[in-house]
Amino acid sequence: MATATRRLLPALLKTLAPTGARGLSTEKAVGAAAVVGSHTAKWMQDTSKKSPMELINEVPPIKVDGRIAVCEGASEGLGLGHPIEYICLDQEAPNVCKYCGLRYVQVHHH
Repeated sequence: MATATRRLLPALLKTLAPTGARGLSTEKAVGAAAVVGSHTAKWMQDTSKKSPMELINEVPPIKVDGRIAVCEGASEGLGLGHPIEYICLDQEAPNVCKYCGLRYVQVHHH
């Protein structure tokens, strides 16, 4: 059985990784980053529009009674949000959702 495995292994490896294809090459990765960078730079040239960060910072921190906020990213149940994110609100400063950037703060009842 070991002999058959040694004999079939090279053929199997050739089917899994065709000649010349070694996954994502450095050139392709650098090229993709350049495309994304140029797209972002082109988008940011239009100063009449607000950036996504400016838009999200206009939303005031959302006040929550409990210690844990739950963010889905979708407003009014549209279902176009992100994975559910549970955010701990033990800090005094607003905590930010890592997906959409919404800020949450705990309301302290004294």
